Amino acid sequence: MSDPYAAFLRSGPGKLLGSKLPKPPRLRRFAPDQEFLTDPALVLGLTGAVWTEEITDWLREAGATIGGDGNLGALVVDATGLRRVSELEELRQVVPAEFQRTRGRVLVLTAVPEELADGEARAVHRGLEGFVRSLGKEARGGTTVNLLRVSAGSRSALRSALEFFCSARSAFVDGQPLTVGAGVPAVRRERPVAVVTGAAQGIGAAVADVLARAGHHVVCVDTAGSGDKLAAVANRVKGSTLHLDVTAPDAPHTLAAHLADRFDGADVVVHNAGITRDRSFVKVDEGAWNSVLAVNLAAPLRLTEEFVAHTGALAPGARFVCLSSINGIAGAKGQTNYALTKAGIVGMVQGLAGPLAEGGFAINAVAPGFIETPMTAAIPPVQREIARRVSSLLQGGLPIDVAEAIGWLAQPDAAGIDGQVLRVCGQHWVGA
Repeated sequence: MSDPYAAFLRSGPGKLLGSKLPKPPRLRRFAPDQEFLTDPALVLGLTGAVWTEEITDWLREAGATIGGDGNLGALVVDATGLRRVSELEELRQVVPAEFQRTRGRVLVLTAVPEELADGEARAVHRGLEGFVRSLGKEARGGTTVNLLRVSAGSRSALRSALEFFCSARSAFVDGQPLTVGAGVPAVRRERPVAVVTGAAQGIGAAVADVLARAGHHVVCVDTAGSGDKLAAVANRVKGSTLHLDVTAPDAPHTLAAHLADRFDGADVVVHNAGITRDRSFVKVDEGAWNSVLAVNLAAPLRLTEEFVAHTGALAPGARFVCLSSINGIAGAKGQTNYALTKAGIVGMVQGLAGPLAEGGFAINAVAPGFIETPMTAAIPPVQREIARRVSSLLQGGLPIDVAEAIGWLAQPDAAGIDGQVLRVCGQHWVGA
């Protein structure tokens, strides 16, 4: 979908007024055969830094040049060793000059506050989250700022997270903290299988593209009414289709049996199917209320329960990724039913992470902000325009932005990411 305001600013008249109006930056997104970084990377190790040398080696192995004059494509600040408030002065002394010349990604590494016994140390590392969120709002030109809380023994997952957050794949992830824990990557099958619900259009179709690009056979699931759209997606990604209403009583068994019998189980399950039926709470009727709850929340719960119980439905180390929403985190007028379900997805992920981990599985959620999809195209024009601008990146995201985050969380190397919610929202100005 086009962004008329951004298009105007790039026109002749818009350029004349450009200095007086907020200008959405052009975001560098992933493209095949693209360089990992177009400018050098720099790693700053603060007092007691733990990961500086390994991070430098990983960035170099990913194709980055380390150090140099001019602009930086990525700045990584290893603050994992800080323990005292007085040590935070080092941030002010060494980071500003490098931040000013960064035109890409800033990533701050901290310890996990809950793993620190000392109260002052916990305060320091919790405080760094506020620092990162504020720095993200000061960044310009499409530069993003994110934070990784690094747990002990997280080497493999940290490398995977580093490469994602420093790359063009994280273009619309901004101002976000994520915990990287210890995890053992599952052995990747020669042709892994992914199932994506709601795959006929929008985010679901983009997810199918990204997972196919990573080598998955994608089982594209949508209702019978999706018809040609679903077939077109499956043909494009060289996957297969399954027409299924995820709210049907027999849907969990049907899909689980399909995965077990045809594919020896799914390596990745993406619960993407979702609907909206927006009305003010006092006017929402039974049909609008129950249909949203059935599709957005009850179906992922029922499907996940059946997949785990059905022998062969899941491959070893299978990973679930669920679609939440910024509106589930912050709420939205006229969306009490929708926000309830998307907040419920967060609870589902947090509640099931432990039990699923006992079986060797993992589950996470992605919470999009305003994304240009057929669903958001139905929003009234003024409300839609406002929604595009209330983020640090001053624009709506694209389905590919959400898909790239899901694609990363689906990787075996992301095994240390579990029970978490990653917002893909351009640092939306509402919500925690």
